[in-house]
Amino acid sequence: MKVEKIETYRVAVPLVKPFKTALRTVTTAESIIVKMICDNGIIGWGEAPPTIVITGDSLQSIESAIQHVIKPFLEKKNLLNYESIFQELKTIFIGNSSSKAAIDMAIYDCISQYCRLPLYQFLGGHKSKIETDFTVSVNDPKEMSEDAVSYIQQGFNVLKVKVGKDDISKDLDRIREIRKRVGHKIKIRLDANQGWTAKDAIRAIRKMEESGLEIELVEQPVKADDLEGLKQVTDHVDTLIMADESVFTPKQAFQVLKTRSADLINIKLMKAGGIYQAQIINQMAETCGVECMVGSMIETRLGITAAAHFAASKKNITRFDFDAPLMLAKDIVEGGIHYQGRFITFSDEAGLGIKNVEIEGGGSNG
Repeated sequence: MKVEKIETYRVAVPLVKPFKTALRTVTTAESIIVKMICDNGIIGWGEAPPTIVITGDSLQSIESAIQHVIKPFLEKKNLLNYESIFQELKTIFIGNSSSKAAIDMAIYDCISQYCRLPLYQFLGGHKSKIETDFTVSVNDPKEMSEDAVSYIQQGFNVLKVKVGKDDISKDLDRIREIRKRVGHKIKIRLDANQGWTAKDAIRAIRKMEESGLEIELVEQPVKADDLEGLKQVTDHVDTLIMADESVFTPKQAFQVLKTRSADLINIKLMKAGGIYQAQIINQMAETCGVECMVGSMIETRLGITAAAHFAASKKNITRFDFDAPLMLAKDIVEGGIHYQGRFITFSDEAGLGIKNVEIEGGGSNG
């Protein structure tokens, strides 16, 4: 099964409501879509959204990396030798995790189609149904609490609340107001997106604990490279602390696991460079008794389908953050995962089950 052609397309889909975090505000979901065509007729799909403030990858850099570095390397390669291909992909250029992730998805899509298995079964098949949370963007406390109530009314039981913007006292006001409005049966996770210092995080989380706000976990409270600060927070609060931006690579995961700097790890394909590396991170974490969540950027149902297949395949992945397609004004993907309220299910079709992606004037490179 040799690669005959790799095409890239640009897509842009408006969001229903601006997505706001401590790092950025997004109003349109932009992505590079990859279409990989093999000599046996199998077509694999991948996606890479630009997230400059997290991965450092722009729309232009992703497209250029695929067209000028990855495409010449992959053409005529036999995808059944995928171990060698993934090993070489790690070394042909540094960084560019998003472009590597999109190609990785397309390769796994092709291989699992060749094996006539849905990707989640090809990777392990641990679960066939998963539950996603829904994210509450950072705004004023009233607007956030109203959004939270709206999501609960739509059937979601787990909220991921964005904080880390403004000062700690306002974040506490946000959380108190949301908890007051949604009650105590709803699970609340916080994501500070590196917005706090270690001391501020400890002080804030302790206040939440003393106030009975019942926060399940706090994600990436401090700067990505501040492992000492991350460990300090983890060691001085009872609430679970999750590493996100601190972990892109298996080597970074090793440092977090070795120092016990976090209780949990959030794996994202755009950070890890795809499923191949993500599996290594999860296996390392599982060996150390650390559970993982799989999250995502603001991307279409294509990229989320790949992430969901990976997440469902592994026992150690116990939390899922796949709400991005539900934030988009329209769905441009035919096939893939199915949303049934807060639950995600998988078709019996081989690979990712992607039939087509709607491209409107996005242009292509063949």
